[in-house]
Amino acid sequence: MGSIAPQTNGAHAIAAIGDDGEVDGRILRIGIIGCGEIAQVVHIPTINSLAHKFRTTYLCDISRDSLLHCSSKVLGGTPKVTKSAEELCSSTEVDVVLICSADAYHVDQALIALRFDKYCLLEKPAALCFRDIELLIEGERKSQGKIFVGTMRRFAPAFIDALQEVGGRSKIQYVRVRDIIGANSVFVDQSGTFPEKFNDFSPADMEDRVRREEDILEQALRYEFDIPVTPVSKRMLRVLGGLGTHDLSAMREMIGMPQSVVGACLTFPGIFSVLFHYDDFPVVYESGINNVPLFDAHIEVYTPEKIVRVNFDTPYIKGLPVTMTIREKAGINGYQERTTRKTYLDPYTIEFLDFHRCVVNKETPKTSVKDARNDIKLFQMILKAGEARYQSPKDLKDQ
Repeated sequence: MGSIAPQTNGAHAIAAIGDDGEVDGRILRIGIIGCGEIAQVVHIPTINSLAHKFRTTYLCDISRDSLLHCSSKVLGGTPKVTKSAEELCSSTEVDVVLICSADAYHVDQALIALRFDKYCLLEKPAALCFRDIELLIEGERKSQGKIFVGTMRRFAPAFIDALQEVGGRSKIQYVRVRDIIGANSVFVDQSGTFPEKFNDFSPADMEDRVRREEDILEQALRYEFDIPVTPVSKRMLRVLGGLGTHDLSAMREMIGMPQSVVGACLTFPGIFSVLFHYDDFPVVYESGINNVPLFDAHIEVYTPEKIVRVNFDTPYIKGLPVTMTIREKAGINGYQERTTRKTYLDPYTIEFLDFHRCVVNKETPKTSVKDARNDIKLFQMILKAGEARYQSPKDLKDQ
């Protein structure tokens, strides 16, 4: 998750829709591991809409009820079902694998896919600790397959266009990265996908998941980040690996890695804030969850001549566009503001199109595991900057 292939762009992925060429026209048989909310609300509907590129042939989950429910949502034929990730990955009826299971299983399941030389679209986070990301990097080195990490915002054409508008770091004065949203359930309930939650799994299954999660958090916080392992620090790492990966990954692509974290106010639950130091400009990252049913997510870059902003909407409702807004001078004393919507295609759809392109052309995706390793570096920098919070009287009481 090798040398890195040239970065793709949203326009390339969109063009693939109308391309009937022999290679791009190949329909990939996809096996899905994990039949929870994200599979039901986003991935299965997206794959169904891309029937000229993908066909779902296998589903895997520990819940038999989830498998039956998701099977009924798949178009183009009834997929096979299994509780075994190895059975799915080894099948000759599966060309590529989508992993959208619980985070604690991402690494092990991706390694199985690589062992069978399968390209794998791995939902974020790829991993939460350096130990696990190195396992993925080594697994990919031994495989003919590759890992495509699912940070879909980076494939939105508005985001790609904004990279060109910003034109590098030399003229940047200030950047704001914001992702303050209402609860996901608000958007999911209005998505029209009617997902179901099931609990037909054994106590042993639940114990295994908890054990895996605790092992990952201990490895990251205690042994790699040198951070006190407390309920607050564990919760914060989970938030950074979940909600934060989208923002931090896109921030890295747009302006690179920061020199340091000047300060962090990690007040979650609620809204938290981080101040990054770049060469000659500050970057503020604001994120969190409240009860207002609004999805306020954007990246805004200030230069002396213009302000470039990418506006993201909830990915749980199809057809809400990602837009780019540019504010700048007009003439001597005038002002103009323009907003561009290049496409109604959502970032998940474009991400799948680029995944298809990478597979048929045997390319390394820009959202590779080597790239994702930098997200873990940012998690470490942020948590280290807010370390004092983990030893506060309130935190000690929580323990």
